[in-house]
Amino acid sequence: MPTQPDQRRQLGQFLRSRRERLTPDEVGLPQTGRRRTPGLRREELALLAGISATWYTYLEQGRDIRVSQQVLNALAAALRLDRHERDHLLRLAGHAPAAEAEEHEPLTAEAGAVPLLLQPNPAYIIGGNYDVLSHNQAAHELFPRLITEADRPANFARWVFLEPVARDVLVDWEPEARGLLGRLRTLAARHGDDPRYTRLIEDLNEGSPQVRDWWPQYEVQARHSGRKRLRHPRRGAIDYAYTAFHLAEQPEHTLVVYFDSSSSVPSHLSVPADGARQP
Repeated sequence: MPTQPDQRRQLGQFLRSRRERLTPDEVGLPQTGRRRTPGLRREELALLAGISATWYTYLEQGRDIRVSQQVLNALAAALRLDRHERDHLLRLAGHAPAAEAEEHEPLTAEAGAVPLLLQPNPAYIIGGNYDVLSHNQAAHELFPRLITEADRPANFARWVFLEPVARDVLVDWEPEARGLLGRLRTLAARHGDDPRYTRLIEDLNEGSPQVRDWWPQYEVQARHSGRKRLRHPRRGAIDYAYTAFHLAEQPEHTLVVYFDSSSSVPSHLSVPADGARQP
């Protein structure tokens, strides 16, 4: 598939960022004198991937050249990319499947009511660009000032980076913020022509020095379940487990549910260490 100039530029920057994070020792290459720049040299990466150093340089410079998926896979292996980073590389190079339809259809009333049914567990539904589409009272309390009376929809990414109270709520703010930015980059790459992502990224770069520092590092990450340490306004710091579910009709809509991981779980719902659900 053809790629646009900005997409080729992003591809080159992504490759460079991943090349610079590797050392010769990590990939089994000998040290060869003092290095003026971090990471592997272009010719070293080209050697590991089995491609021409000149051709790789053109690719990193964002030139209009065609690249096969086989070569991209070789680069991904040489750069030691994880699955999400590899998918991001393929998308930037124009080899990923066409993006699924974004949530241009409004959230249905039935889906929007689900967070209300999950009270008192904090729950909300977000779109692909982190707009908050539905939430319950527990989420409103746990994430103060996330839901405001502003003209535009509440947005979780803007809240994390631009709302000062977020740094108090998210006990481990920096790793949480870095992870969210990586997930946003992954999603933005799938929707390069969607102005909502462009506006959001511009807003974050304008308002957050951390985004300006981290965005060029090209971290990518997929949405996932996990644990967060959050400071509840009444109960103090709590270890929350959270999980995410994609809505069947609109997979870019995601339901996120939190629960206090110290709370007891009914025995018939407990999951043992081997991952098998108890009968």
